[in-house]
Amino acid sequence: MKEKRTLPTINIEGTEFLVDVNKLELSQKGNPKNTISIFHMRDLGDGYEFPYGLQERNIPHLYSSNEKVTVTIPELVRLDPQGMAAKYNIADVTEKSDFDLMVDQEALRKRIRLGQLPTVDIAGHIFYADARMDLLRPKDDFTTLGIRFSEIEHYFDQEKNCYIIPYNPATHQFQELDYDTITEYPKELLAVEFPHEYTLDPIGWNRRNGFDETQNLKKAGLKLEFTARTIPWNETGIDETIKENLKRLQPEKIKSGQSESTPDNPAKKRGRKM
Repeated sequence: MKEKRTLPTINIEGTEFLVDVNKLELSQKGNPKNTISIFHMRDLGDGYEFPYGLQERNIPHLYSSNEKVTVTIPELVRLDPQGMAAKYNIADVTEKSDFDLMVDQEALRKRIRLGQLPTVDIAGHIFYADARMDLLRPKDDFTTLGIRFSEIEHYFDQEKNCYIIPYNPATHQFQELDYDTITEYPKELLAVEFPHEYTLDPIGWNRRNGFDETQNLKKAGLKLEFTARTIPWNETGIDETIKENLKRLQPEKIKSGQSESTPDNPAKKRGRKM
């Protein structure tokens, strides 16, 4: 059985903190619930800086009036070279930075130097993810621009941190559902799930929003290939809407040609998220 390694420590204003590279955080010795993530610190490139509340022994709340100081710490490769070497499976981290280890350098080279866009496989068709242009563009299909992220923002699921959209595999497009009249699962459409554009293309996102192109890549990560997940319709939450519509649209109402959608009362075309 592998012996558990004793974690190195760093003293911050008289308090000992364990350096936990697996969780990428500092943890107060003897009080493991008191942690400080490196992602809550300012990245200096060769270390990290953060405000430290002497009473909280942590980053203080925004409006805290307690005494605080500014703390600067070295990179994790300096604080725990052995732990970082083991975590990222590299023999020697002497000449490496945290950024070198935490960000895929080959993917970075391809994305920045070669201009290679990340791809997303949606139901067997490849799309290019270009956050700077607000677009998922289908490969080898010039009949459509593709899917605009701004067009599907109301389909973003905060809990799952991803989009779940109705997708037409024949046209390679997002296709809005009419939630006021739908009475069965759409036969020509699929429900597909894929990450936010920031996850798909963080460099393009940074460029679009005027940030340094490598900002927050340690946290966001960098991948060049993704696969969307096709979800059964009964897992999208649409069943209740169908049930309500079937109950509301009585047979006699359908026979008479009446509907909730009339020239004076049009059905909503921009649907609720699934």
